[in-house]
Amino acid sequence: MLAAAAVCPCPPLLVPPVAAGAAPELDGARAACTDALGVLAAARPDLLVVVGPAEQSGRGPHPQGARGSFRGFGVEVDVRLGPERGPAPERPLPPSLAVAAWLLERTGWSDAPIEGLGVGEPLEPERCIQTGRDIAARAERVALLVMGDASACRTLKAPGYLDERAAPFDAEVARALGAADVAGLRALDAELAYELKASGRACWQVLAGAAEGADLGGSLLYEDAPYGVGYVVATWS
Repeated sequence: MLAAAAVCPCPPLLVPPVAAGAAPELDGARAACTDALGVLAAARPDLLVVVGPAEQSGRGPHPQGARGSFRGFGVEVDVRLGPERGPAPERPLPPSLAVAAWLLERTGWSDAPIEGLGVGEPLEPERCIQTGRDIAARAERVALLVMGDASACRTLKAPGYLDERAAPFDAEVARALGAADVAGLRALDAELAYELKASGRACWQVLAGAAEGADLGGSLLYEDAPYGVGYVVATWS
């Protein structure tokens, strides 16, 4: 059963060497992510599953010890998803899970075994829900670290340009995540999320499936749109 969840954004800019001179702009988001991971540790889970958006090559399971890198962003920073257990898997982590691995390394996670799951953004809501149910059934106390960004259309300079639908969409996402509203996450419009370039939709609906019947309460720790992209940090416990 799901014991706790943390929701964090996944821009590589969270990693200070990637952000370089702009790193202080996301200090608030980094601090909120650290607090969110503290909630996961306090839940004393038997298993931590990290879920994040992924392109085709990064979809599917990533075992503990899987490696990721930010060398594609021009910095020599490598990460690993928890301590190694045997030979390191050859398939690299997708960027979203590499950001999660960096956050976990930064906070010294050692509280439970870790697994990663890359989720394709187009995954249908019902399949997301079922994936979440399956994850929650994996152990008596499961924790989820859910990576993903809201819309990328909040300003003229945003990656997706300005879309007037973006701010209301992000507001509903932040409300649902902050309130641990399972029904609200299930109801997110997959087509609208795609049009607004919201990478987190499928992962949030995985969370909704995992949280069915868990009766968790939510807390919104951070919500902002630097660079015109919606970033949300929340906890469920």
